[in-house]
Amino acid sequence: MDVALVTVGDELLSGDTANTNATWLARQLSDAGATVTRVLTVPDEEAVIADAVARYHDAFDAVVVTGGIGGTPDDVTKAAVARAFDREVVVPEDVRAHLEAKAERFADENPEMVDRYDMDLDLDAWASVPDGAEPLLTDESFAAGCVLDGVYVMPGIPEELKAMFATVAEEFGGDRTTETLHTPAPEGAVVGVVTEARERFGVAVGSYPRNDDTPGRVKVTGDDPESVERAAAWLYERIETVD
Repeated sequence: MDVALVTVGDELLSGDTANTNATWLARQLSDAGATVTRVLTVPDEEAVIADAVARYHDAFDAVVVTGGIGGTPDDVTKAAVARAFDREVVVPEDVRAHLEAKAERFADENPEMVDRYDMDLDLDAWASVPDGAEPLLTDESFAAGCVLDGVYVMPGIPEELKAMFATVAEEFGGDRTTETLHTPAPEGAVVGVVTEARERFGVAVGSYPRNDDTPGRVKVTGDDPESVERAAAWLYERIETVD
């Protein structure tokens, strides 16, 4: 399963916010056996998001889009996804009712905050999804996410993203397996055996340098678990490793 990630937000491009969502999603998907082959960060611009989603939808098995799904003026992701599919944005009655009840509970539980601030929520914006999409709702997120023909639209707030991804995690998978060796050796010392392991076993082998806190890594990846296991065993005999 080939997956592309699209993270949305001006704050990511300016460096104001670290893009932890891309790293977390890539790890979750890789652990599930899927292959992440694209990670793209785009600004809060509807046309740019729509173009990326349309291209990636045609090229990959699934696309995960995070960020920009709330009810503020710069939250244009759901409109952009609708545009990518040439569809309208709609407000499902059941989703709006769900969010209205949630807003009422919040007001009841936080009267001082409601009195202090002007909580003018555009429930239609929060509840909106592209026409034909399956809404995704969680307790952690106020905004509705959605799924439309393999495009998964989720929040940018990390805890909200994690909760929403959990509702669809079983839909991602594949035959990709990995095994990682940890080594104190410098990267230049393993070039030869890494190259030979690739050629000998038909697997991908990546080497990643050590730093002050962690040893280096040699990561074996492939679609055939036996080939990955044989390659890793072969490398263990030729590379100094640490636990």
